Amino acid sequence: MNSTVKAILELQEEGKGATLLGIGPMSANLLQASFELARDEDFPLMFIASRNQVDMDELGGGYVNGWNQHSFVEAIRSTAEEAGFEGLYYVCRDHGGPWQRDKERNDHLPAEQAMEFGKKSYLADIEAGFDLLMIDPTKDPFEVGKVVPLENVISRTVELIEYCEKERKARNLPEIGYEVGTEETNGGLTSTETYETFINRLKEELGSKGLPMPTFIVGQTGTLTRKTEQVGTFNFHNAYELAQMANKYGVGLKEHNGDYLDDVTLLEHIPSNIVATNVAPQYGTEETRAYLKLAEVEQRLKEYGLVAEPSNLRDTLLVRSIKSERWRKWMVGDQTDLTVEEIMKDNDISAEILDIAGHYTFNDEEVKVEIDKLYENLSKVNINGQRFVIDHIKRPIRDYVECYNLKGSTSRIIDKLQSSEVISIG
Repeated sequence: MNSTVKAILELQEEGKGATLLGIGPMSANLLQASFELARDEDFPLMFIASRNQVDMDELGGGYVNGWNQHSFVEAIRSTAEEAGFEGLYYVCRDHGGPWQRDKERNDHLPAEQAMEFGKKSYLADIEAGFDLLMIDPTKDPFEVGKVVPLENVISRTVELIEYCEKERKARNLPEIGYEVGTEETNGGLTSTETYETFINRLKEELGSKGLPMPTFIVGQTGTLTRKTEQVGTFNFHNAYELAQMANKYGVGLKEHNGDYLDDVTLLEHIPSNIVATNVAPQYGTEETRAYLKLAEVEQRLKEYGLVAEPSNLRDTLLVRSIKSERWRKWMVGDQTDLTVEEIMKDNDISAEILDIAGHYTFNDEEVKVEIDKLYENLSKVNINGQRFVIDHIKRPIRDYVECYNLKGSTSRIIDKLQSSEVISIG
């Protein structure tokens, strides 16, 4: 991962750069779609799993396919092999650290215990073979509505990197990359002054302990995702200045909340020299929409007399999505406080929440039963439902690939690494 980022920084200077795409692993279908597209278009993949999505069984597991770190890595490996993918891919921890599971934050775990759980999760990441760990100690339930002091962020960041490096070396495992910083709009690393102060303080603290500098530092470029929309405003000048500042220290600027960006904004990413962007909920929403389209087809087939017993997928997804209450983080205003009962009575808000939160329920047994029934009904009239879902997910990924100059980027990166006589491209 470190070598790849350094290669991209060099390629940017030659006008051959690209913005890497960090993909939130919302489902097995998304893995399949990603590998097929990356195989065909020759670009590297980064899978960015939050602790809510993928984590140790002991800590509560993840809502995505019930994956823990080891089963997640195995699913990625087997999917790559199945797709015939022979390029570069990286398994990454997104938002690791204390209080990064919703339950830990809601339970107001004491700092010492939260740090212990964060370290335990990182250790499982390391042992499973993750390539990049995001060190994010900025979620603090005791600082609600306030910015976590920069000194606290730095001290916890250094403590966690020191722990991870100690455990990695003790196991004689390969070098891994680190991502630090926060994209939060209230107090995030927005200005170049704050950004450089953070980098300098971090460099000083890490250097004194013989620890590596991070691969990525997250900066606020103006992006913000709410509901199923991009509600932020991309700030090109700020992004460019942050990218230049990061480059000066040999690290890459990472952007979060990159979902639902229009083509004009996407194209601005190349001249702004952003090295990587994270996109997650958008792909989950696209998969939900694919299922709903297939369910609509199924209902029409029933009217035509071609399906006797249609699935109940839409209603099952709807109810499970609302009851999950995971939609609250994406809502705005007073809607975040609505009760499940109130939502059930409002068809418009219910449909909106289905669009937002359907992907949180893909691993629910009731939902899986209805998806299987849907696929079976469609197969009887020669419609491959799963193939439609996978190809539907590819559509928004393809937009980013085209605008981020990702086509052919794996070959460019490997050529650069070989010409620089860098042996490892991991």
